[in-house]
Amino acid sequence: MALTLYVDTARWRAHHKHVQEQFPGLVPVCKGNGYGFGHERLAEEATRLGSDVLAVGTTYEAARIKDWFGGDLLVLTPYRRGEEPVPLPDRVIRSVSSIDGVYGLVGARVVIEVMSSMKRHGISEQELPQLHAAIENVRLEGFAIHLPLDRTDGSDAVEEVIGWMDRLRAARLPLHTMFVSHLKAEDLARLQQQFPQTRFRARIGTRLWLGDHDSTEYRGAVLDVTRVSKGDRFGYRQQKAASDGFLVVVAGGTSHGVGLEAPKALHGVMPRAKGVARAGLATVNRNLSPFVWGGKQRWFAEPPHMQVSILFVPSDAPEPKVGEELVAHLRHTTTQFDRIVDR
Repeated sequence: MALTLYVDTARWRAHHKHVQEQFPGLVPVCKGNGYGFGHERLAEEATRLGSDVLAVGTTYEAARIKDWFGGDLLVLTPYRRGEEPVPLPDRVIRSVSSIDGVYGLVGARVVIEVMSSMKRHGISEQELPQLHAAIENVRLEGFAIHLPLDRTDGSDAVEEVIGWMDRLRAARLPLHTMFVSHLKAEDLARLQQQFPQTRFRARIGTRLWLGDHDSTEYRGAVLDVTRVSKGDRFGYRQQKAASDGFLVVVAGGTSHGVGLEAPKALHGVMPRAKGVARAGLATVNRNLSPFVWGGKQRWFAEPPHMQVSILFVPSDAPEPKVGEELVAHLRHTTTQFDRIVDR
């Protein structure tokens, strides 16, 4: 009995090919928990796509994945002096976002990140003159720019990249390759047309692996079902049942990521109102679970346990049976499955 990730493999892979056709020179990204699929699986899929470079989040991820992917590995987290050394092969490329970082990687293959409107990390325009001397002792694989997902000020992502291309060109720095993130296919085409001597390579994770929502589905198996009457006590905290119904024990708990949710940026009155309503319900121990039964998302009977969750299903709904599976609306990047099934 498990929390299972079901994959419509043919459909999933067809989506990968479609994205690859839209973004020539695509660099797949495999970081974190492997977007819910795991590092080994995504390394195999990147190999299937014929990718020559796979981007990972950290040096630790690079060390784990190096035996599963035979091409170059691009570490996205910028190098910092004093970081713990991790033994890595020469095919690993390090990202750098400071002049000091470039000087600290003598002989290494590097991609230099420039400061975008994200303002997360990157070389500033004022530092560009210092790069000439710094890059003499490294093997420069190109520059990179990481763009924001939303542009609420109405600015143009392509114009931001063009601005940096012009600055790099004015500083007489090599522009053979530019790695970009969060651009549309038509944006990439515009840039490639304007700068035909530069190879633009889109680093893509979410759109590639999770862009076709209907190709994957999580389901948790029902482990036990217990009928309860209104007022019956149950669970770790011995709460009372609010009405007649069923306590349904389903595979999937905190160790799987069930009950975990990343903060969201809310825009507009309605999303904010819903957020306030959910917070209010949580104060009286009413928390909606990700599990669906009888066409409705069901409430947690109590907070999820380590490996299972207990749901409350009211008596007017069909009684779940042990061995049946409940669809679970879970976020791939925070979920750890027990097993993956290709179909």
